[in-house]
Amino acid sequence: MEERRCMLTDGNLLEAHTWKGLLEISGICVELKGEALLGGAGELPVGVQNVELWVKISQYDLACKQLASLDSKGPQWVCVNCHEVNESSFELCWNCTSEQCVKKYP
Repeated sequence: MEERRCMLTDGNLLEAHTWKGLLEISGICVELKGEALLGGAGELPVGVQNVELWVKISQYDLACKQLASLDSKGPQWVCVNCHEVNESSFELCWNCTSEQCVKKYP
């Protein structure tokens, strides 16, 4: 069995499963550890409640590149209704809930 390396430690189970799915689609073998311990929130020490994402050492660099691609941010956009700047992931303005315009914020 090939040795594994811990990539990430986080307490967010939903985010950990999202990363796991992305990596598995890319052909990277992933193991989540600690997800069963999240049920003990409030009873267990905080440091024990983390979800860990483990990958094979031979796939570690590829996994890092895949996760880094998630950090790429698209251009922000300005709401035509209230002129508020919004992140690229927002489909509606966070301030007035107007739909996204086509003009991008430089």
